Order: sequence, then structure tokens, then C-alpha cells
Amino acid sequence: MSDTRQRAGTRVEVRASDDQRAVPERRFRRLRRTASLRALVRESRLSPDDLVLPLFVGDGRGRRDEIVSMPGVFRESVDVVGEHVEAAVEAGIRAIILFGVPDVKDSLGSGGYDPEGAVQRATRLLRERFPDLVLIADTCLCEYTDHGHCGILDGRADVDNDATLEVLARVAVSQAESGADLVAPSAMIDGQVAAIRRALDRAGHSGVGILAYSAKYASAFYGPFREAAQATPAFGDRRSHQMDPGNAAEAVREALQDVAEGADLIMVKPALAYLDVVRRVREACEGVPLVAYNVSGEYAMVKAAAAAGWLAERSVVLEILGSIKRAGADLVITYHALDAARWLREES
Repeated sequence: MSDTRQRAGTRVEVRASDDQRAVPERRFRRLRRTASLRALVRESRLSPDDLVLPLFVGDGRGRRDEIVSMPGVFRESVDVVGEHVEAAVEAGIRAIILFGVPDVKDSLGSGGYDPEGAVQRATRLLRERFPDLVLIADTCLCEYTDHGHCGILDGRADVDNDATLEVLARVAVSQAESGADLVAPSAMIDGQVAAIRRALDRAGHSGVGILAYSAKYASAFYGPFREAAQATPAFGDRRSHQMDPGNAAEAVREALQDVAEGADLIMVKPALAYLDVVRRVREACEGVPLVAYNVSGEYAMVKAAAAAGWLAERSVVLEILGSIKRAGADLVITYHALDAARWLREES
């Protein structure tokens, strides 16, 4: 077997020996031989900068109640949450997202736009204490309504789309006034991004961005979150406005619509069970920052299996988060964020 090549103006005939022909291609393993070589050619990298830590803040003082189904996750009063955030900042996390858990709820979700609500008070406190931290406020009504649904109900106990838009806009303005960098509408109400963008601009908050929950599925992976946020629907479900798990092309249309309405970042939720959707949205919305939410059920499964000794938590968590990043996400919201950031810093 021979190969004729051109070199320096002359034809050179290269003959492969029988030994060379018998050896399979080695270029892949040559670059896997050491940790340094593997790191040198790594295609996708995960860092603390990529992680967003979710936090649940509530009323009262001195409260730090662990969520039974989410070991290591707490409902914290505003006076306590700063300690948690300080640890996150020290680990290299640059962004958090706040969910409110008020003691008192009503049918209109009025606690969501209360200037003395837990999210508003926590945002003001954290803005003063951590001026460089990116503060994101979840913008929804399910944590604030006594019926647990994401919007205002009409006479048939269905979510009234247009009435809900008005309230979501009011919530977003209240959060912006408290110092949020980004508001994150998660109700999956049609037109929510456009309504919030108009309201923010009219209120003088054109510098506040919108992280849109563009493709939020009606998923079974939200159970532990609903315990944490005390936001389980009192009746029915949220399938009338959240996406059907069988749909992927619809997620692309939702994301493109949110971008057209003024979203600054878009999201796919959940992440791990929808990596194909993350990839499709990434390809369709090139240039728009994409966030994926590694949700409560995904977190709880890992914690339970690790507690039983069935898997190595650190390795599995970093592999999962790495897969979400590899699929195309720029940022990952995850309850593992604090641990993962510490592990990544140890490895760097």
C-alpha cells in the first residue's frame, strides 16, 4: 500500500509497512492520555459563572426551614437569606433567582406586587449588600394565590389570560423598583413578555431585562418545588398554559415569539429531560442567551440516590450540568449550584 504526496516541489512516495497498517487509528486516545491533555481539547466547559442559584424567601424572622423532598434547600426569611447568598458569592456564583413564599395569600396574588413582600425586601437587602450580584426575580402568581394557579381565575375557574397580564406587569414593575436586574415571567401566559416590557418601559425601567420562561413544560418533575414554594394547585392542573411534553417544535415557536416581544434571555424548563429541546431552541435562537432550569425533581432524584449510596453525587452532578451546557445552554439554574461551584473551583 502506498501514498504519493507532493512535498517541496517533488513527488514523494510513502509506503506503509505491514505493522503500520495493522495498528488502528490512535489520534483519539493520544489526546485522552492525561488529565491535562483532556482539559486542553475539551469542547464544552462548565464554570461557576454558568450557574444560577434559586432561593426561596418568606416572611418572619430567623426562619430557615429545610425542604423535606429537597435536602440542602431551604425556605428562608429575608433576614437569614443573606448568609446563604454570601456563601454563594464566595464560591463564585454571579446570579441568583428569588421565589417568594408569603404567609398570607389571596385570590388575586396581590402579595406578588406588595412593596413589602419577601422578594422585594430581599432584593433591596441583597442589592445593597452585594452590588455586583445579578438579582433575578421570578414573576408569577402561583406562589401568591390561595388557589395555587399562575394567574387570575375567571367565572369558570379557568386562568384569564388578559386579566393575568395586567397583574404580571404590576409584579414585574414592583420587582424592578426593588432593584432586580432581571424579571423572569414563568406563568406561560400568552403575551406576557410584551406586556411586561411595555410596563417596565413606561415605569422608567427600560434597563431591567426579561428572562422569559419560553418553553416551560407541564412536567411531573416539579413536585418538590411545589412543596418548597407552597404552590400546589388547589384543584385542576396547569396544562392549559404550560407546554405539552410531547411537543418540541412548539418550544421553538414560543422562544421566537418571546424574543420578538422583547425577551433578553430565554429558557427551557425542565432541562435534563428536555435536552433535545435545549438543542433545538439553541439552534433556532442563535445569539440569544439561553437558560435551562435543572428543576427540583431532577435535583431530588440525585440527592436520594446519593443518600442511598447508589451513585457518586459530585461526579453525577457535574456530568449532568455539563450535559446541559453541552446541549447549548449558556446558563443553568440549579439547586446544585453552590456545591457545584465549590467543586469546580477545587478542580480549577
